[in-house]
Amino acid sequence: MFRSVPVISSFAVAAVLGACAYAQGARDTAQSIEITADMPTSGTNLIDLYKYFHANPELSFKEVRSSTIMANELESLGFEVTTGLGDDWTKAKSMRDNGVVRDKVGGYGLVGVYRNGDGPTVLIRADMDALPVAERTGVPFASRIIDETWTGVTNGVMHACGHDIHMTSWVGTARNLIAAKDDWSGTLIMIAQPAEELGNGAQAMIEDGLFDRFPRPDYNLALHVSASVPSGKVAYSSGYALANVDSVDITVKGIGGHGAYPHTTKDPVIVGASIVTAIQTLVSRNVDPQTPAVVTVGSFQAGAKHNIISDEAKLLLTVRSYDDETRAMLLEGIERIARAQALAFGAPEPEIFIDPDYTPSTYNDPDLSAKAAAAIGSVIGAENISEVAPVMGGEDFSQYSRTDAKIPSMIFWVGAVEPTKWEAAQDSALGLPSLHSPFFAPDYEPTIETGVASMTATALALFEDG
Repeated sequence: MFRSVPVISSFAVAAVLGACAYAQGARDTAQSIEITADMPTSGTNLIDLYKYFHANPELSFKEVRSSTIMANELESLGFEVTTGLGDDWTKAKSMRDNGVVRDKVGGYGLVGVYRNGDGPTVLIRADMDALPVAERTGVPFASRIIDETWTGVTNGVMHACGHDIHMTSWVGTARNLIAAKDDWSGTLIMIAQPAEELGNGAQAMIEDGLFDRFPRPDYNLALHVSASVPSGKVAYSSGYALANVDSVDITVKGIGGHGAYPHTTKDPVIVGASIVTAIQTLVSRNVDPQTPAVVTVGSFQAGAKHNIISDEAKLLLTVRSYDDETRAMLLEGIERIARAQALAFGAPEPEIFIDPDYTPSTYNDPDLSAKAAAAIGSVIGAENISEVAPVMGGEDFSQYSRTDAKIPSMIFWVGAVEPTKWEAAQDSALGLPSLHSPFFAPDYEPTIETGVASMTATALALFEDG
């Protein structure tokens, strides 16, 4: 499963074991924590910090407290910290979407640079935003936050995708690497990214000069919790890891009228239903059976009353693929089928909008993946890391390598399921709460410990290799 590569040195192992001890020390005092509105100070132990992040989630492009805490932490460690990345992009986005510029939109991306002599430049990214999900985990530090999304929907807010774990592991990794600074040489870049859940936070930071204003990385690294892997374990994919994710809106045009006289109309529901059926052949008959692809119609809306044939129907699609050739074929096919079906029924041509701000597929550099797997296995045990099949979910971490294809990148999965619950779920029809579920409650202490140890080990191995 693993290529033969050198294991990390003894100083790296010692540093990572220090991370485990740090997390254990935090665990011993975690029971006395009271979550308040006061923001944690620099040096707050990791479990306290995690509970604060979890109880105080912030929606995409609203990550003001999270980014402030993380910036303060890096400054206390001696990083050169730049805040406010993404502000220009999000103002422009607000103008495009709503015709107005809000008082403050986004701009909460931050970059910390630590120059430690000659050597490779390693970038480590964490995402900060939460989801409009009302929490139902029942944990004592559950979120009670209610806020308004970018699109104007008011809802409960929750870290249902584990970004609170990501931020905490990022802080722990930064602390460990600075504590071991005498044992490595190079430049460490720590970035905290907004709006991953919208799929455009990375783009906002890149367009605001991430790779122009700061040192160009030799490696990009990130981690993500897994809702299907036991805590204490790590999983990864070599090559494609996550998918291209496109959103397509189709407005089907018709001629409305009375339900009793359908012959006087052009029914957009019939046209839309025909489109839904026909586009299923894109995957079954146009894509190589060994090439993953998904076309899903997530929404079909038309009409307002039983006896009225509407003059319009709206279809909302998600389209997923790995390679760019398959992506192009699917998108072209959707347009072709939608127009042809309308023509077949004598209906007006539909309006088709393919969102240009799509999430590209994530590709894990195979050589980097092998080095990271060996480094992680050396500190958590080779039996606790495994290679897994890629998934069809999306992650805008992909933008960092898409912008400069010469930068090897890797994202790996950190198990977040309490092992006994994971075991019980293997024989249960109920399964486990997934990411984005209101019931997702990670086994946070060992998950943070594993995340910090794994990311620290990987970074140290890359510095030593360089």
